[in-house]
Amino acid sequence: MDKKLDPSRDDLPLVANTSHILVKHYVLDLDVDFESQVIEGTIVLFLESGNRFKKRSSSTEVACPSESNEACKFRMPEPCQIPVTNTKTFSSKIGYNDFVICGKGEKDTSGKDGNHDNQEQASGISSSKYCCDTGNHGSEEFLLVLDCCDLSVLKVEEVDVAAVPGIEKFTRSPKLRNQIVHELMALPADRWREQLDYYARCSQAPGCGELLFDTDTWSLQIRKTGAQTATDFPHAIRIQYRTKPQGRSVTWTSDQSGRPCVYTVGSPINNRALFPCQEPPVAMSTWQATVRAAASFVVLMSGENSAKPTQLQEDYSSWHYYVTMPMPASTFTIAVGSWTEMKPEICSSNDVATERSFSPSEADFRYIGVCGHMEYPCRFQKASATTQKIIPHRVFAPACLKGACQETLLPLIPPCLSAAHSVLGTHPFSRLDILIVPANFSSLGMASPHIVFLSQSTLTGMSQLCGTRLCHEIAHAWFGLAIGARDWTEEWLSEGFATHLEDVFWAKAQQQLAPHEAREQQELRACLRWRRLQDEVQNSPEEMQVLRPNKEKTGHVSDSGSSVIRHGLNPEKVFMQVHYLKGYFLLRFLAKRLGEDTYFSFLRKFVHTFHGQLILSQDFLQMLLENIPEEKRPELSVGNIFRDWLESSGIPQPLQRERQALAECGLAQQVSAEVSAGDAVHAFPFLPPRAVGPALHPWRGARDRRRRRATTVAKWVRVNRRPRKRKRKDREEVFEKLLPDQLVLLLEHLLEQKTVTPRTLQSLERIYRLSEQDAEVRHRWCELIVKHKYTKAYRDVERFLQEDQAMGIYLYGELMLSEDPRQQHLARRCFELSREQMDKSSAEVVAEMLF
Repeated sequence: MDKKLDPSRDDLPLVANTSHILVKHYVLDLDVDFESQVIEGTIVLFLESGNRFKKRSSSTEVACPSESNEACKFRMPEPCQIPVTNTKTFSSKIGYNDFVICGKGEKDTSGKDGNHDNQEQASGISSSKYCCDTGNHGSEEFLLVLDCCDLSVLKVEEVDVAAVPGIEKFTRSPKLRNQIVHELMALPADRWREQLDYYARCSQAPGCGELLFDTDTWSLQIRKTGAQTATDFPHAIRIQYRTKPQGRSVTWTSDQSGRPCVYTVGSPINNRALFPCQEPPVAMSTWQATVRAAASFVVLMSGENSAKPTQLQEDYSSWHYYVTMPMPASTFTIAVGSWTEMKPEICSSNDVATERSFSPSEADFRYIGVCGHMEYPCRFQKASATTQKIIPHRVFAPACLKGACQETLLPLIPPCLSAAHSVLGTHPFSRLDILIVPANFSSLGMASPHIVFLSQSTLTGMSQLCGTRLCHEIAHAWFGLAIGARDWTEEWLSEGFATHLEDVFWAKAQQQLAPHEAREQQELRACLRWRRLQDEVQNSPEEMQVLRPNKEKTGHVSDSGSSVIRHGLNPEKVFMQVHYLKGYFLLRFLAKRLGEDTYFSFLRKFVHTFHGQLILSQDFLQMLLENIPEEKRPELSVGNIFRDWLESSGIPQPLQRERQALAECGLAQQVSAEVSAGDAVHAFPFLPPRAVGPALHPWRGARDRRRRRATTVAKWVRVNRRPRKRKRKDREEVFEKLLPDQLVLLLEHLLEQKTVTPRTLQSLERIYRLSEQDAEVRHRWCELIVKHKYTKAYRDVERFLQEDQAMGIYLYGELMLSEDPRQQHLARRCFELSREQMDKSSAEVVAEMLF
């Protein structure tokens, strides 16, 4: 690895030498043990070397000695004879002091955790021992570097793929193992089933000699004696390993029914504590996995197939999944638990997802143009897939959530999938599983290939929070998965697009809404996001507000392919929304400037052009500007957008101008005029004229709704200012029903009041049933409770901290900052109750607040 790679404390290193060699396919064979909280097994890597690192001198590749027929049945053979080298002869040159000496009968020098002694491990990756060039163009051996953390690596060996029966059917060089792997990877896309079958057979082939390896904090390094280049290095290797209970890629916890489960948590370190891999996005690979667990558990995974369990023995089952679309290893997801498949009580014809057959003329329809990605079985080139509005889907959750899933989630999936298809076209993935994850999940949702995790917080209240979050995760199928960022610092290319598209999808999914009603809801959400962005830029370091922090060096890596993700390990980053919000406002700005029809027509073209590929910001912006009329491009250029939106901190100037225009327009003044109570205008300085979603009376005019919304605020100000005792003749205020986003905005305005009386808070809760609303509303309600020490409702705060952990971190800070002994005791009690099950990163942040 490169000497200059020396990340600061909160930067995340990507150490894999992807410029030299790439993993093209993973085969995982794993056992899940809940008693020891360990996942153990093997992973076979199929590798492809880069052309510029070809061996300089030709030599014949060593093939394994001919095996007997018995050995061909995958009985472990004797290892090939590999010269045993004294490690001290090269450790003085490159600093590797404790490589394993591989071969039969050698002593295992690993410690109890399976890692080999490494005095410099604690120092991270800035150690001087990384001065070696992993390309190794001279006399030293080639070094394969994999991203690896919190794993016990037990053994690494070359796989003798030449011993696989029948391998000679498609290879011209049955004795040259690397050539076999190369030809296997080169099979055309229409032979993907055969390819997967041979990957599986090769993964079970006998070992052909153990390889030298070492580990440190962030990596696993592997070498073969005598292999001087990536071309010489074995192209099929098997790693035997096990995870650690404290590993940061997965969390061992209990579900809502109290049963054990484990799942990938979307950790900042991604999957390197689940299996050794190449983390950089450029290392796009396919995978297949066999996972065994007790028969009472269901295994869900990123996979194209809806796997069914295979009974192995009493109380033990095996599950198999595969993926044929190359994607970064960070997108791999697994969840094992006592999940129950949730099905609707009545199956609607709209829920049935099929790919209908076509007449010959219809079957000829395909998107004009050749896909630009590497070859794989692509749905964009499959006529039946292009018109499939609703892909097959399943919902899993603990049995105790059956009612909530049937009432809230299941009815939303078909219209949300159909809405996404109407906007962007072909679904990139053939099916979708949705899992309601345990309460300790640190987000409202997470999308991976073929599977989405949703927080239980999305199931409460009305359907809006569940619907918008579902739309957000569905949008990631296109932006974040099918189209990924080549540089992970450009998070906005995933989150900004998903945030912008969630509103568009949700508006189309609500078919009962008139177009102007949908627009008003979108404007209301824009208002809420504006307020959040203001808070974000006021309360976060400026350097973490930049969407393209590497500027002109974005996408650059070292000669070996290693790089650093700035602030990737900063605990604050997990809770920041700047990439979501600024990215959303940039895309909203572009859509308004171009016109929505023009913008979304372009977006469909962009998806067709770049699906299956990695992009940088300029790829999107350049294609956008090339595809819009000249008259719609005044002052729009890639450079200007970089300067104003992506490479500066704070609120972009174009957004500032839009805010001022909204605040100054006549309709905004009209809203302010409705706020007749004293200094209420100053209490609520920004009420955009169209930032009001409809109440439950869609037949009324927009002006009437805006007037009612402003009047509602004023009414609550008046209620709050009334003396406790009032005369009978005083008129009772009549309050309209409000949508959840309207309630959020109302509560945010009331949070700006210096004092809100207990009587007012009690009336708020009674009239709007705040404790029964969705998590966004209940979060603002809990803030009001904490701010005004409304002790009668502390039970709502306690419930929120236990059941809505993804959103409760901020409340812990508010409870402690209040310096009220009762509130601080409540915070510490709730934390102690949930600490063991809480997401590790969240627990660390909360512990720092409390102690």
